[in-house]
Amino acid sequence: MRLRVEFTTEPFDLDDVPAHALVAREVVEVADLDAVEVGPFGNTAEGRADEVLSAVDAVLRRTLEAGATRVSLQVNVIDTAGEAGR
Repeated sequence: MRLRVEFTTEPFDLDDVPAHALVAREVVEVADLDAVEVGPFGNTAEGRADEVLSAVDAVLRRTLEAGATRVSLQVNVIDTAGEAGR
């Protein structure tokens, strides 16, 4: 199964990039994900379910430790082909 995750961390700071946003960027960029897009108000990534779920866990833990007060996320199944019997 393949998943797509979309997430944002808050609070926003328009003058400087907050530490929690830098941590979120680092997590998705070093994870074994593909189609990673990092933006000023949201991030998306796609990959195998295990990799996406591991990245989500790391994003939540590390961004909250880095000062995020809110993490909004959405996870969508984008492909289940070839997963019969699993």
